[in-house]
Amino acid sequence: MENSPHILVVDDDQEIRKLLGRYLQGQGFRVSLAEDGRSAESCLADGRIDFVVLDLMLPDVSGLDLCRSLRARSRVPIILLTALKEDVDRIIGLEVGADDYLGKPFNPRELVARIRAVLRRTSALESPSVPPQQSFRFGGFTATPATRRVVNAEGTEVPLTAAEFDLLLAFVERPGRMLSRDQLLDITQGRNAAAFDRSIDVLMSRLRRKLGDSGNFQMFKTLRNGGYQLAVEVETGEAPSSRAGGTP
Repeated sequence: MENSPHILVVDDDQEIRKLLGRYLQGQGFRVSLAEDGRSAESCLADGRIDFVVLDLMLPDVSGLDLCRSLRARSRVPIILLTALKEDVDRIIGLEVGADDYLGKPFNPRELVARIRAVLRRTSALESPSVPPQQSFRFGGFTATPATRRVVNAEGTEVPLTAAEFDLLLAFVERPGRMLSRDQLLDITQGRNAAAFDRSIDVLMSRLRRKLGDSGNFQMFKTLRNGGYQLAVEVETGEAPSSRAGGTP
């Protein structure tokens, strides 16, 4: 239990908060509970938090603002809890760096499944001694799955969230292939796409912006009624040195 992921649940509904706390502990997680943004910040400052389950509606701060603030200073995975009709807020949540979202009401088992899926993607449950893997070079960037890092031609790291890195990996592992939104959802999130699910489009927009591909879309092509395609050549090689500021 001491080495299990530490999850912070932030929700102003006392019943939901306690229910999730008991259920997550029963699933082997360590849990801290917070009823508002102030207490959430206190929990984050007091100890290591490995995961945040964050309700959008808090009494003292917007969940979106708290998500944005967390992402600006940390890569801690975040799942947003939203009301079913808050489509716009879900999309904005992904834009500001959330890794996934879950609409209320929900089954706690689904939340645990989502948490475990995100933790697998962020390697939070992996041994630190992961064997070296190959790297992918494309359009002046180098992506290394073993360290989940992307660096540009100057060796500067491009900060990607877990969801953004998984989306990029889907393309570099399948260079030149057209990937539909449904395929990308299945590859990156392991679940079927819901009707009108725009999470992939939001992630693509974020990924393009971070890779400087937000103008003419030279790196990624959008295919009408299809999906997306990585349009640059991909080369594979050994993982580069992890020295800070080094050349990949």
